Amino acid sequence: MKILAIEASGPVAGCALLEDGLLIADYNVQYKKKHSQSLVPMLDEIRRMLELDMKTVDAIAIAKGPGSFTGLRIGAATAKGIGLAVDRPIIPVPTVDSIAYNLYAVDGLICPLMDARRQQVYTGIYEWQQTQFSVLREQCVIPAAEIAADLNARGRAVVFLGDGVPVYKDILAELMTVPYSFAPPHLARQRAAAVASLAYSSWERQGESCMVSVDDFRPEYLRLAQAEQEHSERRNFSLLLDV
Repeated sequence: MKILAIEASGPVAGCALLEDGLLIADYNVQYKKKHSQSLVPMLDEIRRMLELDMKTVDAIAIAKGPGSFTGLRIGAATAKGIGLAVDRPIIPVPTVDSIAYNLYAVDGLICPLMDARRQQVYTGIYEWQQTQFSVLREQCVIPAAEIAADLNARGRAVVFLGDGVPVYKDILAELMTVPYSFAPPHLARQRAAAVASLAYSSWERQGESCMVSVDDFRPEYLRLAQAEQEHSERRNFSLLLDV
């Protein structure tokens, strides 16, 4: 099973190739360039360095969201373009799950934090039970204070990671009552390799049922973009005035 993975849901742009459980390539960049400028050249570099025939790829894994609306759309367009060109399915991977998957066999809880603005985070709660990766709270968008309260109620040590950590570090210091720590830099952000690995794990457990067609794939935003939300609020207010 050969999986080409794409990560464009957050600050990191990345792509990776995994074959039969072996990571062949992992290319991640977080710099000044936009994903629209970096993602395709990165994919082309992997293709060139590995002398990769794209027709030998069995599936394209993609971080499906939540995350940056623009990044998710760029990632989706890239994955769909490749999928259409080589007639291959897509394996959607929840973004927050893939961030948590960076950590293995942690003794305690894993809590990714992605900055969703307005004092909210994209987050979830995970753990390892021996070699089994488990989702205790599915990815969601909630106030940072709410996830802190949930973790405190569980009474277990927590490892935080994700681009939301620098943003909410001071808030966590005020709210957390259980022991907590932060993942090191090389494990703290989105990685295409984690998307590929989690996609491969899903395929091992579920087979082709974890795949969707290019036509059926849609990013998972979890909430409206700010402009769409403001438009909806204005529309609802106008309806109230008409009552």
